[in-house]
Amino acid sequence: MKSVQKFPVVPAKKENSTAVRLLSYNVQVGINTKKSMDYFTSSWKHFMPHTRRIENMKRLARFIRDYDIVGLQELDGGSFRSGFVNQAEYLAMAAGFDCWYDKINRNMGPVAKHSMGVLSRFKPENVERHDLPGFPGRGCLTVTYGKERELGIILAHLSLGKRARLKQVDFLCELVSQFSNAVLMGDLNCVPKSEEIERLKKKAGLKDFGTARPSYPSWDPIQRLDHILVSDGLKIRNACVLPWSLSDHLPISMEIELDGTALNLGLKQKKAA
Repeated sequence: MKSVQKFPVVPAKKENSTAVRLLSYNVQVGINTKKSMDYFTSSWKHFMPHTRRIENMKRLARFIRDYDIVGLQELDGGSFRSGFVNQAEYLAMAAGFDCWYDKINRNMGPVAKHSMGVLSRFKPENVERHDLPGFPGRGCLTVTYGKERELGIILAHLSLGKRARLKQVDFLCELVSQFSNAVLMGDLNCVPKSEEIERLKKKAGLKDFGTARPSYPSWDPIQRLDHILVSDGLKIRNACVLPWSLSDHLPISMEIELDGTALNLGLKQKKAA
């Protein structure tokens, strides 16, 4: 009997909780990859529209709606292949997020607009878009909460080559240093014990959730390429790689606890519609 895939259970948030639920996911432009052969048989879906893409986006919207801040990689910014739908905007509207921000990293005109996006239940003070060092096409998105930059969410998708990644890591370390507390999330294309992750921990003072459970490929995970790293001052309450598959990656989640400064960040007040 074929197993039925269920959404992960997310405990209800307490009335006055300062916990913030984070999710990071490489969604592969809404392509439901289930095996290695799909890279070949479904390669056309990276450039052409297909009927299942919007259904996959609807599934994803239901999946992410219980989180507070969601970082998504490998979206489309509104081109032919997505039916000219900006996927960050679509997911924000479908999942009930008032705030959404995207960055197009590789613009192939009307055919494809490779992008990333952050969806937030809370109104930030500022949003910045950066191109990362190395070959064009890699970027990061920084969302700032608090007038004194008390909390920064940095979404990144790093290069495949190690030399480029190390330069990008140094750039990210500089961004992290601008915040009292920072969260770095995304597909970093390197494993937990890699030089890149170790540099982020030592140079930027970040920590992860201490488990190396793999997130890639989704159908038979053997590597953890997806990460959520946080400043040492942030308390990690829950963290895991989620057994929920839409793309060739698995999503990762984390619940962090803020101290009393959360009251000054507006993190308890959703942005009015």
